[in-house]
Amino acid sequence: MKGVITMTKRSIPFNFEKQNELLKDPENAAIYLEGCLADGNMELFREALKKVAKAQGGMTALANETGLAREALYRSLSKTGKPQMETVTKALSALGLRLSIVPEIYTHN
Repeated sequence: MKGVITMTKRSIPFNFEKQNELLKDPENAAIYLEGCLADGNMELFREALKKVAKAQGGMTALANETGLAREALYRSLSKTGKPQMETVTKALSALGLRLSIVPEIYTHN
């Protein structure tokens, strides 16, 4: 459109050095995990869940909180892991999070 000025918000580069600090906050962790899960890439989600666990005390603390063996958590959240829903929900609960089911929004052009 002629004569219309659009302004775009300048993005700020992500500071990976502060990643653990950011992921300690449950709201930031939820946004991060939701974004990874929405992509449908379960490997990405497992890796993200592992990063959140690390930021919030580590896998040993997560194992203690969930009652699951630390080795089982590492296996479940590994690149080739296939965690059961119960494992994921226990891990999320221990991190102060939960799964939520919402309708997928479709846009029609």
